[in-house]
Amino acid sequence: MSNETIAAAGSGRPDRSEESTWAAVDEYFSAALVGEDDELAAVERAAEAAGLPPISVSAAQGKLLALLVRSIGARRVLEVGTLGGYSAVWMARAITRPGRLVTFELEPHHAEVARANVDRAGVGGLVDIRVGPAADGLRALLDERPEPFDFAFIDADKASNAVYLDYAVRLGRPGTLIVVDNVVRGGRVLHSADEASEGVRRLVDTLAGRADVDSVAVQTVGGRGYDGFILARINERRSPDSGH
Repeated sequence: MSNETIAAAGSGRPDRSEESTWAAVDEYFSAALVGEDDELAAVERAAEAAGLPPISVSAAQGKLLALLVRSIGARRVLEVGTLGGYSAVWMARAITRPGRLVTFELEPHHAEVARANVDRAGVGGLVDIRVGPAADGLRALLDERPEPFDFAFIDADKASNAVYLDYAVRLGRPGTLIVVDNVVRGGRVLHSADEASEGVRRLVDTLAGRADVDSVAVQTVGGRGYDGFILARINERRSPDSGH
């Protein structure tokens, strides 16, 4: 890859016609395949009214999470980064009952908004919102020795991605799926020295060196711009005498 190609890919500044096309295509597919949802629209309105940053997943991404949760019959879901509860509502709806979603949020105000949103959406009884630094909360959760989680969604501060992944693996089981969002960052992951991009690169290095997790990165474009996610799966644990 040439230096010019890297610079262009990593600039994170597509022209406006590209961005307009991405958003229009996103709207086309979402209108046809996701549709209107009054409860989720109310979640978005409440988050906006409360002054939360507009950084939740898109409707299409939310439905993708729900489809993944439903496809593996997930009964226990772990989330790092609650924000206003938009992604939590998508996933909680898809959980196999009886089920539980444990989600971590640093900001008390965000958690308060999320609690009202999940209650309004009718899934409050499935959602456990824990407030404070996620690494501390995950350590405490591990000490509780809970049942393994079937699915994990990591969408918090990118600098700590590798830490959150390690906890997700330790709290999961063979076959657990893990999604880590916002890993492309408009291409800045290639060379930017910002803390978030460096955190993504640490995550990639961690995944590349782990034999117990299989993973792939997928680039995306749409209404949220140019980004992407990592999909990982905890491998089957092999016995010492398996010969492999």
